[in-house]
Amino acid sequence: ANPIQALHFSLGDWALRFLMIGLALTPIKIITQQAWPLRYRRMMGLLAFFYASLHVLVYLVLDLSGSWTAFMDEVPKSPYILVGLLTYLLLIPLAITSIKYFKKKLGRRWFTLHKLVYVAVLSACLHYLWLVKLDVSQPLLYMGLLGILLSIRVVNSYRNRGA
Repeated sequence: ANPIQALHFSLGDWALRFLMIGLALTPIKIITQQAWPLRYRRMMGLLAFFYASLHVLVYLVLDLSGSWTAFMDEVPKSPYILVGLLTYLLLIPLAITSIKYFKKKLGRRWFTLHKLVYVAVLSACLHYLWLVKLDVSQPLLYMGLLGILLSIRVVNSYRNRGA
């Protein structure tokens, strides 16, 4: 077994798990009618970004020995790398603007910006799906869970409009 690859994949798994947990908190609030889960959204998002950063760092520094040329050679051969890069680039502004200063400074635009998390989670799931060669059950499970979480939000949104 390759310990660098194991570390790399484990960090990616945890980044995706924290993203999914962060997205699950609003549906948990909706179902339980309790506000406390929302207190943990920011923490889950920042943990996801932290693990995603380590995931990228391990890939670039340990896997590719810091070679930009090796990275550029890999991208055309492996579309999942491009999607992973997109995911990471989407997470950067979310992490930077997660502090209260930016929430206040950006106002309504902050909420619009932070909707990028949906695109980021979907692209993270695609990154995982395209990476896996044989058993796609795990990435499909994440995608199914994402579908359920988004469905709960959509149903709740329509209920609130009708009320």
